Amino acid sequence: MPELPEVETVVRGLDKYLPGKKIVSVDFDWPKSFPNSQQYIDNYLLGASVVGLRRRGKAIIIDLDTEYSLVIHLKMTGQLVYRGAEQRFGAGHPSQSLQGALPDKSTRVTFKLVDSSGKASKLFFNDQRKFGWARLLPTIELPSINFLKKMGPEPLAETTTADVFMSSVVRRKNSKIKAVLLDQTVIAGIGNIYADESLWLAKIHPEQPVNKISNSKMNKLFTQIKDVLELSINSGGSTDKNYVDADGNKGSFLTFANVFRRQGQACKRCGETIVKLRVAGRGTHICPKCQRLLK
Repeated sequence: MPELPEVETVVRGLDKYLPGKKIVSVDFDWPKSFPNSQQYIDNYLLGASVVGLRRRGKAIIIDLDTEYSLVIHLKMTGQLVYRGAEQRFGAGHPSQSLQGALPDKSTRVTFKLVDSSGKASKLFFNDQRKFGWARLLPTIELPSINFLKKMGPEPLAETTTADVFMSSVVRRKNSKIKAVLLDQTVIAGIGNIYADESLWLAKIHPEQPVNKISNSKMNKLFTQIKDVLELSINSGGSTDKNYVDADGNKGSFLTFANVFRRQGQACKRCGETIVKLRVAGRGTHICPKCQRLLK
């Protein structure tokens, strides 16, 4: 499943092409991928213009001028591919659908768009395994929708300060820090890769209980989380096995990774051998010298 930087890459890419375009038709072949009533489609989607795009956690939100929004979750094998007369963009699971003719057998939803001059383009939502979805919802109600309502603060939002981060994390003061970072109700969008990298940079053991971490260390961790996420976004994401863009480019963040998937190699900071543990049910990479578990 794509993590925050991969989803942010999709949002930033599509935000170059979709705003201002009007949705003139929609076709779908799998109701669970597009679970919307015909009344909602007719009244709030068809004829609506795209105002902008944003992300909440791992959800992509396309805001419309009807005061409704398309909320899209790519899940495991989703793709969003934009095809215009002269421009193209897409990102998602690395099937041939990113580069091939569309629609194809993986296409679940096709949106036809026009710009102010009448030029046509299309946005394809492809999903091989049919776990993803695109829901049309009132924009004002998004904060109260169950899975969005439960999400913790966005780590890259201006309103998420170190104090906000710490106040959210300490709600699970007796839990291991890595488990807390992976909890989307505590902080949104941090996945396994970014937890490992941030903890290594902050010199914190992933099994360290929250209540055993000093405020200065917690401040350092918050800074490193933001830096790691921004680096990954600027590198086009990190999930090298199952996330590429429409030109076939894989995310390059893992080429900069300090600890993730580097077990058996020397720590870049101290030279100790990186080891792999299992923490919070996930494979976890640490330097046993830099990241000591405090008693």
